[in-house]
Amino acid sequence: MSGPLVIVGGGPAALSAARGYREAGGSGEVVMLCAEDLPPYRRPPLTKEYLRGEMGREGLPLEDEGWYRENGVRLLLSTRAAALDPARRTVRVAGGEEIPYESCVLATGAEPAQLSVPGADDPGIALMRRVPDADRLRGRTSPGSRVAVVGSGFIGCEAAASLALRGRRVTVVSMEELPQARRLGEEVGRRILSWLEGYGVEVLPGREVEEISRRSGGPYALRTGEGEEIPADAVLFGAGIQPSSGLAEEAGLRTEGGRIVTDSSMRASAPGVLAAGDVALAYNEAAGRPLAVEHWGDALEQGRIAGAAAAGRQVRWDSVPGFWSTIGEKTLKYWAWGDGWDALAFEEGDDGSFVARYGREGALVGVLAHGRDEVYEEASDRIRAGAPFPG
Repeated sequence: MSGPLVIVGGGPAALSAARGYREAGGSGEVVMLCAEDLPPYRRPPLTKEYLRGEMGREGLPLEDEGWYRENGVRLLLSTRAAALDPARRTVRVAGGEEIPYESCVLATGAEPAQLSVPGADDPGIALMRRVPDADRLRGRTSPGSRVAVVGSGFIGCEAAASLALRGRRVTVVSMEELPQARRLGEEVGRRILSWLEGYGVEVLPGREVEEISRRSGGPYALRTGEGEEIPADAVLFGAGIQPSSGLAEEAGLRTEGGRIVTDSSMRASAPGVLAAGDVALAYNEAAGRPLAVEHWGDALEQGRIAGAAAAGRQVRWDSVPGFWSTIGEKTLKYWAWGDGWDALAFEEGDDGSFVARYGREGALVGVLAHGRDEVYEEASDRIRAGAPFPG
């Protein structure tokens, strides 16, 4: 009989770790500590179908309640881990109870990044990470409401398009000249910009918000470095995320750049401790280096590997990271190592489809496709094989 597996987290990596453990034959008790009051659920719809009111809460759970009973997973909701003791192999929860483990998977995810400008701590400003965030944003706006989205990352762009489709007057304020240009290149950034503008979103590029003010619970005013003042009935921050690695750092685990360093089996620097998902900096065998990824599918894969490793299986992470992003009705599909490129080849079709291929030191390291599924479907294998750029 295996010893207890304690999983800290309530996202895709956490649930996948429980699945992976049982599927690999793990027979010990499984305890999952979820800080939220909801079982693990799908987060991508929060900026899309759920935000637009096309999906209710019933469509979000990753598993129904019966799955946890049938698989012997004790799900503790509204339970936050307060301390990890690798020497004693215990996790202490906020109420003081200590839970022993043989293996512990840290799948603590990440939190939305906060702006460090005056007024950014206003409790009415929306973040987008959990169901209540989407609920509050939906509840605070109505057709014709002005919404300011700060940041042009995927969360910001997806939410902006969804809000515009629901009749909100949306302004995106971004330090980038083009959305996602630093990550994906100017050609892709121009297409994303045209999509947003086509949905009626106003994009203010190259602006930095310096102050946010609000009077007596009324509208907000965002002041930029150029002296502009942008009025808004609601504000959403979409300025990236920060890994939630505090538990690991306080326990003395090795971290780098705010993430928990692991090998390709998701094992961290302390015996019996593993990490998966946004909080992990995991070694990828095919890439030959550690990678930080913030993608839903990779959180599922890393969680599966962590669970299988906890059950005693020999497993390793060697797949190419990837994600889909849907901005309104436009979908981007992406495979890439994700840690930089030095060359880009852009190919556009007559029907508005396009492919961007990314190279580094002569090798193909990424492919992004819109409307070119045949290219996307073969790209992962080519990247993994180190095909020559542009491939």
